[in-house]
Amino acid sequence: MDLNRLKERFVSLYGNGNNKPSVFFAPGRVNLIGEHTDYNGGYVFPCALQYGTYLIARKNTDGIIRMASMNFPGELAVPSSKPLEKQGDHWFNYPLGVLDQFVKKGFVLHGMEMLFAGDIPNGSGLSSSASIEVVTAFTVNEFLSADLDLIELIKMSQEAEHAFAGVNCGIMDQFAVGMGEKNHAVFLNCHTLEYKLVPVLLPGYCLIVANTNKKRGLADSKYNERVAECNEAVNLMKLHFGIDRLGEMSFMQFFKFQDSIADPVIRKRARHVISENQRVLNAVSCLLKSDLIGFGALMNASHESLRDNYEVTGKELDTLVDEAQQINGTLGARMTGAGFGGCTVNLVKESAIEEFMEKVGKGYRKRIGLEATFYKGEISDGVRKIQ
Repeated sequence: MDLNRLKERFVSLYGNGNNKPSVFFAPGRVNLIGEHTDYNGGYVFPCALQYGTYLIARKNTDGIIRMASMNFPGELAVPSSKPLEKQGDHWFNYPLGVLDQFVKKGFVLHGMEMLFAGDIPNGSGLSSSASIEVVTAFTVNEFLSADLDLIELIKMSQEAEHAFAGVNCGIMDQFAVGMGEKNHAVFLNCHTLEYKLVPVLLPGYCLIVANTNKKRGLADSKYNERVAECNEAVNLMKLHFGIDRLGEMSFMQFFKFQDSIADPVIRKRARHVISENQRVLNAVSCLLKSDLIGFGALMNASHESLRDNYEVTGKELDTLVDEAQQINGTLGARMTGAGFGGCTVNLVKESAIEEFMEKVGKGYRKRIGLEATFYKGEISDGVRKIQ
């Protein structure tokens, strides 16, 4: 990101002013394994990426909150003293929702000027929304001298997405964006928020993110439908096991109980979540033992379950994964994020990267008619102030 260009745009929008603006950054994230387990109180294993959202911002004295983006059209100016309202389906809702969370905690907002710029592909499933939310929360926390800890800012960012964007997301995205660390993945219990930073050492291999470039909107996808189906599974199992979340149930318990779930769809949804939870535990164990082959096999099994049991992949993601798995040098490939488009994450031998991009791109183009985009994923630190 060209910070000088960003600063020039800031001055063109808001003038030089008396206060020098500050620059903040929050990364995007990719989930290595553990998909659709977060809102079920299970385990996830994401890492922060080098791509993310930059926010250049400063306080002002006129009581107006102004925001604009280098990535999206439109500018917003709202009085800091009046209730904040949702702006249709506009991107403004992500930072506005965060500001509203500070108000609900009793903080008094003041005027500020905010310019966002990101290099996360829009709609890719690499969590641009969480990146915007967390960088906003981190910035406002400093501007208000609120002294809230990072975990609290993460929770507020998640709640902002629920209240203003209307997406019943789990906490994984915001947590990874906030707590990520270079060359580590976050092993997180999404119910207790207990976490460990696990080293991700990939000698001779690297992470390649492949974007389907299929347009999708998470809020109008079947995401909320899956949340409801999982809640129905919990209600059925509560009678037998007294659980409140699918993440509480072991795979052996489910294996013995599954036939008593009459609805085959609800049974499949539960099977994915509970087996995926176990795959996360196994994946962490593989990395701690430097077993990359085992880790890759778990990635492949994860995608298969997301395709067959949870039914959130679609032909674009399935094609990218299928093409990737045909490359000699690919240890694992799976969709990452909510699904229905977005990206795959692939564990690929470094010597095979060029072949991977060429052949997977060609096969995808031939079968789907879209151009895939490839990114080398570098595991990065979480939210921070740059200048």
